[in-house]
Amino acid sequence: MRWDGQRADGNAEQALLGLSGLIRSVRSPDFSGVTFHEVHARSVLNKVPDASRVPFRWTVNPYRGCSHACTYCLAGETPVLLANGRTKPLAELELGEQIYGTRLEGGYRRYVPTRVLAHWSTVKPAYRITLEDGTSLVASGDHRFLTNRGWKHVTGAQHGAARRPYLTTGNKLMGVGGFAVPPERSRAYREGYLQGIGAGREPADGEARDRIRSFSRGHGGPRDSAVPVAPEEDWQKGFLAGLYDAEGSHSRGIVRIANLAPHVLDTARLALKRFDFVHVVEDPGRASGLRVLRLSGGLAERLRFFHTTDPAVTRKRTIDGLAIKSAARLGVMSVEPLGVERPLFDITTGTGDFIADGVVSHNCFARNTHTYLDLDAGRDFDTQVVVKVNAPEVLAAQVQRPSWKREHVAMGTNTDPYQRAEGKYELMPRIITELAGSGTPFSILTKGTVLARDLPLLRAVSGDVSVGLGVSIALLDRDLQSRLEPGTPSPRARLALVRKAREAGLPCGVFLAPVLPGLTDSTEALESLLAEVAEVGATGVTVIPLHLRPGAREWFARWLSEQYPDLVPRYRQLYARGSYVNAAYRRWLSARVTPLLRRYGLDSRSGGEERGVPGDEEGGWPEGSMPRGASEPARTKGDQMTLL
Repeated sequence: MRWDGQRADGNAEQALLGLSGLIRSVRSPDFSGVTFHEVHARSVLNKVPDASRVPFRWTVNPYRGCSHACTYCLAGETPVLLANGRTKPLAELELGEQIYGTRLEGGYRRYVPTRVLAHWSTVKPAYRITLEDGTSLVASGDHRFLTNRGWKHVTGAQHGAARRPYLTTGNKLMGVGGFAVPPERSRAYREGYLQGIGAGREPADGEARDRIRSFSRGHGGPRDSAVPVAPEEDWQKGFLAGLYDAEGSHSRGIVRIANLAPHVLDTARLALKRFDFVHVVEDPGRASGLRVLRLSGGLAERLRFFHTTDPAVTRKRTIDGLAIKSAARLGVMSVEPLGVERPLFDITTGTGDFIADGVVSHNCFARNTHTYLDLDAGRDFDTQVVVKVNAPEVLAAQVQRPSWKREHVAMGTNTDPYQRAEGKYELMPRIITELAGSGTPFSILTKGTVLARDLPLLRAVSGDVSVGLGVSIALLDRDLQSRLEPGTPSPRARLALVRKAREAGLPCGVFLAPVLPGLTDSTEALESLLAEVAEVGATGVTVIPLHLRPGAREWFARWLSEQYPDLVPRYRQLYARGSYVNAAYRRWLSARVTPLLRRYGLDSRSGGEERGVPGDEEGGWPEGSMPRGASEPARTKGDQMTLL
């Protein structure tokens, strides 16, 4: 595509030469590197060519191209502070999950709960930031951290186009410093926990009782047996967690454990000493002889205690409203390029930030009212997005014409309607309303969890018109997915979307697509994914092997030769006759998938055993992805949708 220096208006960026209906081409600071070409479309209701073998005649695509230029990213293993006081790797966070962010209140920045609104990954050049206390963070050069001098990028310059605030060795990051590694749930830890909680009062909290029941299987419940002569570290961590759940408290910024038995306090003190926790024993002067262990060291030590021992009771771990001020040694020692590109991850939160390995980290798009998520893996469309800003109004006029027969309209069959730009333009709620108001059934195919925003609307209109939902999920392997589809929602996020749709009372089919020969077609990989799909309640499944049409074929060939050169000869053989894998492979994959579908009850959910079997000429669309009563051709081979 050729570019020209013309501008659509005085404040715009480059405009696409000859783009019909162009209003302006603009860039937003929230979408680094992405240009939005806003157009007035004459028509948005598009007829599908008669030669296409798809089960619909009409489509609506409010966007052309999909943006996934994520710039503010951290390594996936970076621990993030959850609202329950625990930590979780950034790569494993899920939409809707509660974590800690910060907010300015009364002159102080304080910890407050917030939610994950979006989650995605990309591949970027990586840098390592090392702090005085030994904390090591891996991030892109564009990532921002909160310092004693405000928000600063990892890299930048004092002059020129790259000028921006950036980290130097004179800066100090804000927070408590690196998080402790949580304990393994080993046998020793479980035994220590049961003995610790058995040494105190019977806990009233349901979380503690649930853990007792879980840990008691094979151990006989809370015990009062002798302390091991030389207890393991895991046992001592478990003992402290159990005793804290039974007798501990966390109020006014102080962690205390009270107990009457001297030998119990002695055991706890030895464990605290082993992990270098500074503490004192207090005598409140009670006739019973009660003694209290009090932890010293401020918020950093309290969090280290919670993470090192992992008590079960959430209310005893909360830090809501506490100021982020800390004496932690968080001076920047070095910022070094790693010399490689790595899969990096980011989230959007309600507060615009989150706590990454003990320091305050800016999220990618600090917008409190929108969800932005990368959806499309096609790199040709990641920075130039055409937006039909008048799509709802044009569609309203088209579906009200007397000639409109209210046939099934499909969305998401070319470019995803729930891509990043949808968070900015919010076209889909009005499109859904116009279709439903005219009595037009419709379906949506997406990779994007932004759809979750519109589930209440979809449920409401489903009483008036038939609605079909489909989600494509190719694999569970997060490492392979981040290399194959950088910038797309994680498999777990997509599975969570299916679950949410079903919990909202909506049908939702899954396209297990594309299956990659030699990479995702093992019995283990297919069974693991199908088991997850069944567990989240998908109404149907269709398995589709990889199609390599011109354009995608060249891109995939380059990727395969770089990542898996040993597979190149096999792919040349499998796709020797064109875009579709040969018939022998389709029969082989069908034989592998069919018993798995039967094992997890997905054959019956899909309306018959032939559904969900990957032979292109026999496979249908999964139950729930099409409006009720929509016609379905016998074959799907003619057009594999771009989204898949």
